[in-house]
Amino acid sequence: MLIRACTLAGGLLLGISTVAQEWSHYGYDAGGSRYSPLDEINRGNVHELQLAWTYRHGDLERFPDRRTFAGFHATPVQLPEAAGGALVLCTPFSRIIALDPASGTERWSHDPGIELSEIPTRLKCLGVAYWRDPAASTDDACAHRIFTGTHDRRIVAVDAHTGQRCDAFGDGGAVDVNPLIAASRPAQDDPAGTTFSAPPVVVNGVVVIGHINNMKNQFPDAPAGVIRAFDARTGALRWQFDPLPRDPAQPHARDWTPEAMALTGGANAWTLLSADPERDLVFIPTASAAPNFFGGTRPGDNRYANSVVALRARTGEVAWHFQTIHHDVWDWDIPAAPILVDVRRDGRDIPAVVVLTKPGLVFVLHRDTGEPLFDVEERPVPTDGVPGEVLSPTQPFPVRPPPLMPTRLSPDDAWGLTFWDRSKCRDMIEQSRHGEIFTPPSTRGWIMYPSTAGGPNWGGGAWDPTQDLLVTNVSRVALWLQLLRGEDVPPADTFNAAAGAPMGPPARINGTDYAIQQRIFLSPLFNPCTPPPWSTLVGVDLAAGEIRWSVPLGTIEKLSPLRLPMKWGSPNAGGPITTAGGLVFIGATADHRLRAFDTATGEELWSVETPSASHATPMTYLADGRQYVVIASGGHMFINPAAIDDYLVAYALPHDSRGDSGQ
Repeated sequence: MLIRACTLAGGLLLGISTVAQEWSHYGYDAGGSRYSPLDEINRGNVHELQLAWTYRHGDLERFPDRRTFAGFHATPVQLPEAAGGALVLCTPFSRIIALDPASGTERWSHDPGIELSEIPTRLKCLGVAYWRDPAASTDDACAHRIFTGTHDRRIVAVDAHTGQRCDAFGDGGAVDVNPLIAASRPAQDDPAGTTFSAPPVVVNGVVVIGHINNMKNQFPDAPAGVIRAFDARTGALRWQFDPLPRDPAQPHARDWTPEAMALTGGANAWTLLSADPERDLVFIPTASAAPNFFGGTRPGDNRYANSVVALRARTGEVAWHFQTIHHDVWDWDIPAAPILVDVRRDGRDIPAVVVLTKPGLVFVLHRDTGEPLFDVEERPVPTDGVPGEVLSPTQPFPVRPPPLMPTRLSPDDAWGLTFWDRSKCRDMIEQSRHGEIFTPPSTRGWIMYPSTAGGPNWGGGAWDPTQDLLVTNVSRVALWLQLLRGEDVPPADTFNAAAGAPMGPPARINGTDYAIQQRIFLSPLFNPCTPPPWSTLVGVDLAAGEIRWSVPLGTIEKLSPLRLPMKWGSPNAGGPITTAGGLVFIGATADHRLRAFDTATGEELWSVETPSASHATPMTYLADGRQYVVIASGGHMFINPAAIDDYLVAYALPHDSRGDSGQ
């Protein structure tokens, strides 16, 4: 099993050594497979896992007034032995920390000194990027580098051994991206609504980074979603790529109006990127164009928004693109890193890119061309949107795999613990616009199912090459939304990054006649109105294009006033990993647990209560010959704000049971 995994993942796939075992990228490898060849922990002994060490980063005590908005969702990377072998991660306040992998003790930390006054809300850092300079001697300062993006929009480079700044990079070890953001189109040149939270990727000596755009739901002219690339040694700007056209001569400008090209922002890549160094490709998952829920100011399909765009890493040139939604008015950004896999077809391996989408549709594309490996059909969808809207008459649907969750909600689907609250849910569905996927926004309110939170979200998926299996977690909770008009539209004298969020105040969509409000679709007893399970873990056979298994993920006992322990699923954020031990590890749920599942069947084999809700993606590694599984446990500002914390926890087998096999 391990031999086949290494063969499939070999240099052809990702340009990394087949014997490499370090988890040296956010997703294990540059292609984001999240598959580890380690198998000391396996199906037969996973039930023996116990706590090995705990670390707390301490930044919540330094900034107690920002605690509620600080999400500790980081996934560490493990450095190669030549770089010191440490675990390296970041805190919600952009501090970089290196830990001893066997004990969890801190080796060094670097504080970039961010300006918190420039950051309105939502502090999180998902991870860092590691790079080995092939032109440097291994003992040279900064031959091994760590890169991260800060919340005040700088890219910082530090030495992997010491945490000291790499002075030759940018200005004293940092590149200030603020001037580039302010100079980019469109008119909204205030960078305060943008920030870095996902790590950059480093491909062939180029550091590539996207950004979060918190202004996109309130301004058509939100900052442009420009992807930027910098020289990994010097920090010099190498190229910039705007997913939206600014010139009628550009190939993706064919159905844009001149006014929309000049005005429209967004289409940013706020989530994780992936790369294929051998092909010199970086894969960009883009968001919707601005604003999120009304597209009257941006007619047309809005390419390259809601797309995977494959760029040449050295030049920024477009190799190909594939759009998953035309003219998005549902905030259905591509939420997760495209996953690079080899799909078995007719006895041969085809290099592919797997694209997970919030509506629960999975697109499998050829890595060299972007052509679908399974047929994709343009199917008619409703076009009767609100006044001023011009919707696409069709949307792309993959024939296989099938959707990962139901894609419609009717009054008959209403759910409740009692006849009374089920009846209330049914009434709300009947009184709101509802129906199949791509039901348009409405001024009377509409039910979005899948919701803006997914289906899949930024937690993404993991790939097991030994079983041709994609594993991902899926949210199955609906949202209720409404476009407000005229006198119901609230004033917007200042920018509020939290406005328009679930259970937040309505957000005015500036430059239009509308505002948006949304909330989680809950019963009067505060349980989802959609039938359980409310989240699932799904295994998809990509060779056959079929769902192999689907199981509930988590419970709501920490959220419901009734403390229900039933396995009906839980609101979730974070993602899975897979291992050669035949296991899926995932936290993600609101019930404060880390779990292990059998990759072949989806059977839950083990779980442990973590200090807080572990809304992060775990990782696994070897230290002193012992396999560890590590996850950040820090709560989530929207799911369980009372549980915000700062734990990193590691689990391992007892010393006397290591090496036991049960596969």
